[in-house]
Amino acid sequence: MTPSAYDRLTERFRRLNALTGSRGVLGWDMATMMPDGGAEARAEQLEVLTMLGHGLLTAPEVSEWLAEAESAPPDDPWDTANLREMRRAHLHATCVDENLVGALSRATSRCEMRWRAARPDNDFQGLLPSLDEVLRLTREVAEHRAAVLGCSAYEALMDEYEPGAREETIDALFDDLAGWLPNTVDRIVEKQEQQESILPIPGPFPQAKQEALCRRLLGLVGFDFAHGRLDTSHHPFCGGVPDDVRITTRYREDDFVQSVMGVLHECGHALYERGLPAPWRSQPVGGARGMALHESQSLLIEMQACRSPEFISCLAPLVREAFDGDGPEWSEANLRRIYGHVQRSLIRVDADEVTYPAHVILRYRLERALIRGDLQLADLPGAWADGLDALLGIRPPDDRQGCLQDIHWPSGGWGYFPTYTLGALAAAQLFERACADRPDIPSELGRGDFRGLLGWLRTHVHQRASFTSTDEVLRDATGSALATTAFKAHVERRYLVR
Repeated sequence: MTPSAYDRLTERFRRLNALTGSRGVLGWDMATMMPDGGAEARAEQLEVLTMLGHGLLTAPEVSEWLAEAESAPPDDPWDTANLREMRRAHLHATCVDENLVGALSRATSRCEMRWRAARPDNDFQGLLPSLDEVLRLTREVAEHRAAVLGCSAYEALMDEYEPGAREETIDALFDDLAGWLPNTVDRIVEKQEQQESILPIPGPFPQAKQEALCRRLLGLVGFDFAHGRLDTSHHPFCGGVPDDVRITTRYREDDFVQSVMGVLHECGHALYERGLPAPWRSQPVGGARGMALHESQSLLIEMQACRSPEFISCLAPLVREAFDGDGPEWSEANLRRIYGHVQRSLIRVDADEVTYPAHVILRYRLERALIRGDLQLADLPGAWADGLDALLGIRPPDDRQGCLQDIHWPSGGWGYFPTYTLGALAAAQLFERACADRPDIPSELGRGDFRGLLGWLRTHVHQRASFTSTDEVLRDATGSALATTAFKAHVERRYLVR
């Protein structure tokens, strides 16, 4: 029997999924284990895989199969949604010539390796030529996509990470937060100053002991080491594929706090990937809906769950055991103060949940201006300092703690940053509803039991995959579209009411 057009498409996308997964594992290796001397060879490998995937997706027969399949859509709703996502992927791919795709892949691989040297050396000028090449090519890609998608160049970039994202919607949410944050941060900081001071926990904290603690916590939350790994990298991330999820963190032997929460954050991403519906993992509909929901899962685990007073009561004895700690500085109360401390800080990945949106709003505004041409790349350090000053009242003393701190732009992640705060808003909304549906969740977290929370997320978020839009997932799960209300209420309860 001759395969139908839809069957041919599913086989093509299965092969594409394997190529994408291979790129992901090679990217993980480049970030964790590859020697520096392998950079050029790895850039070529990734470029070839990228172009192979692009060729498979843009081949003339794919257009024919899509048209034929759409003329007689499948009866099953998941197949219908899969066909819709196939069309979306094809549309994105055919917007851009494969030579441009290859050039951007090569440029970002090289720029990422240059960033790794430039950041510790505080050398923005040294990064500038390669970053300028990435920006030039990214603009070109954005313009091609925008012409086909019927949106702005910046929206075309966001659409890769968050389908259907529009500047108007994000501006409304972010302007609301930007107006609310400064006074809220002032109130929280003032309240903290009137409370008992944090007792510094004496180090050092050997990396091996930190890693052992992180592995133990991953097990509590539900990370499956039979289908995943924990490693170290310059910048924490989650990669790999659903059946082989790779998460990383970075360690400082004078501070275990950030490595622990960094691992729990990436664990949230990993749990989402592992929770996607297994029968559809090789197809577009079986992938994560977008990075706003992806970030909601990491932030929900890290911020809502693992920084909650209930979970800290479970965490405290594990920390004492891991580092042989004793004394008041190791107490549950002191650990709550440490993990609930709000301060105006320079580094996004180390920021608390209250000030974190300010870092994202800054990057959103800057990268959009760069794509539009309203800001020149050479002027980025000054614009960064001015923007952070306006939002948080602090200025970076150098570029290493300013515009060099993130990997996203060197690695080609333009349009990604808004999803962090969209995710934070969604996380607050989802957690609020999960606790309303299952009132025992907070007390379960206090016992280190994540099964109730994870089960709710599996049903309402993970198993939905890309069957519907982000907005529909949130409406079905919580009863309302994305808003700032739940996030603001969460901050008020945790930091100003207790």
